[in-house]
Amino acid sequence: MIDTIYVEGEAASHRRVGALLARHRRALVVPVDGYGEVFNRSQQSFRLQKRKPSLILAEKRGNLVLEAPYGIGGERNFYFSHVLNCLYDCRYCFLQGMYRSAHYVLFVNYEDFQEEMLRTADRFPGEQVYFFSGYDGDSLALESLTGFAEEFLPFFAENSRLVLELRTKSVAIRPLLAREAFPNCVAAFSFTPGALSKPLERGVPPVAQRIAAAAKLAARGWRIGLRFDPLLYTPGYESLYGELFENVFRALAPEAIHSVGFGAFRLPRDYFARMARLYPEERLFASPLEERSGMVSYAAVVEQEMTEFCRNRLRERVAEERLFAY
Repeated sequence: MIDTIYVEGEAASHRRVGALLARHRRALVVPVDGYGEVFNRSQQSFRLQKRKPSLILAEKRGNLVLEAPYGIGGERNFYFSHVLNCLYDCRYCFLQGMYRSAHYVLFVNYEDFQEEMLRTADRFPGEQVYFFSGYDGDSLALESLTGFAEEFLPFFAENSRLVLELRTKSVAIRPLLAREAFPNCVAAFSFTPGALSKPLERGVPPVAQRIAAAAKLAARGWRIGLRFDPLLYTPGYESLYGELFENVFRALAPEAIHSVGFGAFRLPRDYFARMARLYPEERLFASPLEERSGMVSYAAVVEQEMTEFCRNRLRERVAEERLFAY
C-alpha cells in the first residue's frame, strides 16, 4: 500500500501516471518540480524509509541506456533502469550505500527507453544486443505497480535482435505465463542458500518458491538464467551452496538453462561504509573482509577459495561456455 505519491511536473500528463493515480485514490499526491528534490535531499534515513517507502513518478532523461559491466555471452551489453530501489530488503544490497532515499522512483516514459534501445542496437548492425533490467531494482517484484514486463515483453518479442534479461528474486511471473515464450528473453533468478537468505534477504520469497517459479517458466519454454550473486561466506558454505545447487539443478532440465552467473560479495568502499553505519549490528559486515583497490570484499584467499569451489561444482552441471564469473 502506497500512502504518498510524488509526481514530477513534466511527468504529470503521462498516461501511465494517470492510470497509477486512479489505482491509488487514497494516496496523498504531492507535486514536485523534479524527482531529485525528494530522492536526493540530504539527511534522509534509508533505514526508516524502507519500512514504508513512498512512490515517486518521474520521466527519465539523459542516459536511458548505459553500458553494462557484465555479460552473459553477447558482445554488446547494456543496462537500463525503469525503477530505482527495490521491494526487498537485502542486507548486502549496494542500493543502500548508493542512494540516500529508500523511496521507489518509477520512470514512466517506457516508450523513450524502447526508442533508445532501438537506436543503440542500430549502432551494431547484424549483432544481437543485450539489455539488462534489474540493476537498480528487481525486474518483477514491483510488477503490479509498474506494469513493466507487460509493456516490455511485447516490444522485445517484436525485436528479435534485442535480448532482454529480467533479473529477479520475485515469483511474480504472471506476465510471462500470460504469453508465449520467445527466445530473446532470459528470466534470470537470483539465489543464495536458504540458511543465508532467511536472515539477509528480508521479504524475498523462499528459495523453494523461486526454484518452483523458474521451473514453471522453463516448462512453458522460457530460457532461464541462474544467478548465484553475491556469493556469501560463512563457515560451512560448501555444504550450503552444494545443497542449493543440487536443489536448483534437480528442478531444471539442462536445456532450459541459458546461463549461470556467480561472483563474490563486493562493494565500493564508500557504499560499504554507509551500509555499515546503517546496520552496525549486521554480522555480514563483520565477515573476513578487506579493501582492495577501493572495493571491499572477502580476503583474497577466501574469495578465491569460495569462487573456485562454486565454479567447480557448477561445471559438473552446465557447460563451461554457459558459466559467467562477475
